[in-house]
Amino acid sequence: MITVGYAKHSDPKVAVKRCAAALGGGRPQMLLAFCGGKLDAHAVLGQLREEFGDVPVFGGSAAGAIGRDGFGYSGFELGLVAFNDPDVAPQAVVTRALLADEQAAGHDLGCAVREVAAKGAVVLLLFDSVVSASPPRLHHASSIVRGFHAGIGDKAVCLLGGGLLTDMNLSGGWVFDGEGVLKHAAIALVFPPTVAVDTVIMHGCRPVSAFMEITRIDGAEVYELDGRPALEVIEKMLGLPLGGTRGQELSLVATLGQKQGDPFGPYDENAYVNRLILRADPATGSVSLFEPDFERGARVQIMSRDNSLMLESVRRGIAVANRDIIGPDSLLALYIDCAGRGSARSGAPIEEAELMLRGVASGVPFIGFYSGVEIAPFADEPSRPLDWTGVLAVLRRLR
Repeated sequence: MITVGYAKHSDPKVAVKRCAAALGGGRPQMLLAFCGGKLDAHAVLGQLREEFGDVPVFGGSAAGAIGRDGFGYSGFELGLVAFNDPDVAPQAVVTRALLADEQAAGHDLGCAVREVAAKGAVVLLLFDSVVSASPPRLHHASSIVRGFHAGIGDKAVCLLGGGLLTDMNLSGGWVFDGEGVLKHAAIALVFPPTVAVDTVIMHGCRPVSAFMEITRIDGAEVYELDGRPALEVIEKMLGLPLGGTRGQELSLVATLGQKQGDPFGPYDENAYVNRLILRADPATGSVSLFEPDFERGARVQIMSRDNSLMLESVRRGIAVANRDIIGPDSLLALYIDCAGRGSARSGAPIEEAELMLRGVASGVPFIGFYSGVEIAPFADEPSRPLDWTGVLAVLRRLR
């Protein structure tokens, strides 16, 4: 019903042909492609049409891809998912209006999904993450998701997905929208009621401060924590030289985390929503987060990105998936992996993606991609964006 292919090659023709061979022939209903940022998007799309005809192609750029046969973030990776059976193939809804207003675009997407989705439907949301590289500006998942929830109203769906990047440096992003290659677009793949999903979220951050109050914030820009310049507070807590970072260093070692539920309950990595630091501004003493969804008065902690905890979280997640989720009805295991978790960025001695691809039970097709942000159901709340996580989503067929 669903087949996958993975390849790594600098020639788009070779990469596509190798993936097509892995898919095993035939004419799929739809293709989902995760394309490394150094591959020419139009060349990949043209080659896919040569191989498969006018089959619609969705997906887009990825900082890297992950398959059973390998993984990487060189920019020359290609991951393909073929939906071969109409009973499990999703229906696509597209918005091309992120640049004008992300929340309004998300609202329109939610309204469109409401019209075609069954109650409880699985919806995979993929979007261009990057507005511009210089200055660094992102399309914020929290704004898109907030609009989506407002648009879909009281029709409950299971939303998951990720932001699309060309590389780990946030240089760009783009989307395959079923017709071509687009900037500032988002797609929602709405699965039929024959498909359900189970998710496991892998974390890897540990609190290194007491709770602090955000006392001044504007959108994603945090100016003050407990009435003091946020950058000063974070650098003192981490032992970094004051004014010595521009966000790159901070993004490698720390996040701001908001604990959900009982703030005084025992430590549980699954209780935290963490926000990566995009950049720091010594002139204003502020730090910019990846998402603008923290508010004045929010209680947060400085979180240290812990590689040993990250790897242990992946091992636990694999064990849960193999024991409790993956079975005879499993259709696809999709791993949405924050690009910052790659060892080139995190400094981890082991690639956590390799643990995942080697560990997930071999009886289910497996593919993954490196993302800018991950979207998944969180605790008992509606789905929300997450940072520095790995989300394993296992699609299964309902009988």
